[in-house]
Amino acid sequence: MNWINILVGLAVLFFGRRLFWLFVGGVGFIVGFEIANSALQGQPAWVILLIAIVVGVLGAILSIFLQRIVVGIAGFFAGGYFLSTLAVTALHDKSPGVQWIAYLLGGLVGALLTMMLLDPALIFLSSLAGATAVAQNVSLNQSQQALLFIVLVILGIIVQTTQFTRERKTQPQKREN
Repeated sequence: MNWINILVGLAVLFFGRRLFWLFVGGVGFIVGFEIANSALQGQPAWVILLIAIVVGVLGAILSIFLQRIVVGIAGFFAGGYFLSTLAVTALHDKSPGVQWIAYLLGGLVGALLTMMLLDPALIFLSSLAGATAVAQNVSLNQSQQALLFIVLVILGIIVQTTQFTRERKTQPQKREN
């Protein structure tokens, strides 16, 4: 199942801002997978995968109709996912209290960023979420995962910023009167 999280992570990493529905759906899938995997231990893998797919598809569909609100919610989940993973790794503490506090703090920051600075926040948060999903699901030691994470975040930001800059250059310029 790790390869699915890696593929979704790579898609979010490189196309999260451009295809915001992919960002929302991808983050929904990743978070749905993590929650289902924790809450439904002992269940068949297909049940956990099905729940993750349903959460991801619902997020993607809702994002099309409720763009700004859903992107803010996805920002909350992406920020929370990133900060809770970072807290567990940095503090070497897997207690639920630490994870939930970090998740809520990261979520609030992520939601505020996406609501205030939509495009730059989407680039940054989708790069963080995608890099986290990839780095967590490869078989490397902790320092190698950290290095991979940093490289992927930088690469995701560069690729998405380049795409964004190209899109802005091809759009007709607004004239001020």
